[in-house]
Amino acid sequence: MKQAQFEKLYAAQWQRFENLLNEVEASSSMNVSPDLASFSQLYRKICHFHSLAKERQYSSYLVDSLGELIVRGHQLLYRSKAGLRHKFLQFFLRDFPELVRKEWRLFWLATALFYVPGLVLFICILLKPEVVYTMMDPSQVYMFEEMYNPDNRVLGEARESETNWLMFGYYIWNNISVAFRTFATGIIWGLGSLFFLIYNSLIFGAVSGHLVNVGYTDTFFTFVIAHGSFELTAIAIAGAAGLKLGGAVLAPGNRTRLDALKTATQPAIALVYGVVAMLVIAAFVEAFWSSNNSLHAWQKYSVGTLLWFIVVVYLGFAGKKKT
Repeated sequence: MKQAQFEKLYAAQWQRFENLLNEVEASSSMNVSPDLASFSQLYRKICHFHSLAKERQYSSYLVDSLGELIVRGHQLLYRSKAGLRHKFLQFFLRDFPELVRKEWRLFWLATALFYVPGLVLFICILLKPEVVYTMMDPSQVYMFEEMYNPDNRVLGEARESETNWLMFGYYIWNNISVAFRTFATGIIWGLGSLFFLIYNSLIFGAVSGHLVNVGYTDTFFTFVIAHGSFELTAIAIAGAAGLKLGGAVLAPGNRTRLDALKTATQPAIALVYGVVAMLVIAAFVEAFWSSNNSLHAWQKYSVGTLLWFIVVVYLGFAGKKKT
């Protein structure tokens, strides 16, 4: 193909790309044009045109012009990616913990709902062991006993790497599904979030109380203490996000319920983004650390305590402005 034909066929595309480059460079933003969705696609096409022009030995003017467009496009793409990384870090290092603190009333309400019923049931089961069967049937109780029976664990045993990665995926799916139910059902006047927070609290209290009674304290608490710092806190935050949706529906104030719900949705969804990140961390710890039977109890308790401290400091102080 001759250069004149090549230019006639494709000049409109690199002219469009150049116009988009000028527009973005002038605004110093990557969010100014509806054409931006096709920016990467156009950039790849310009790279292809440049390669063809060099291979076919078209004029140096055309080759250099296309090359300049590629350089400018690459700089904007790099700037955009750097901006996204900055926003990502800013969200998790500042915005998310700030939002949790801003919604402190809902957070502490959800935390109380998630811990107090379970603690009450835990004490009841310590005093009256048969109470566990009000929450679980005998087959479930037996399943948990088998899971945490020290006699079923080989001292020094650690799972294979492939198994750890499979369990990592399972824990992510399981934890996020619990958190999503706790959050999403909050739109039903907050009742769904209330139910899942209290229900999961009671199950945890029943299991922990029964396992303490049968003498499996170390195998249970050494397993849950580390990943529980991220997982349990994330579930409570998911509950707080769900209660925020429910509160908007129940008490919209001077706005319509739909407008109030729209206003509440943005911070609630932001909380859920943080919840997902915390649950991924929890799943990793659970798969690769909590389940490792070759570790001593003091090691697991020490690391678990440290992780709880990190979570508390992160949510309580991260992103705070110095005064």
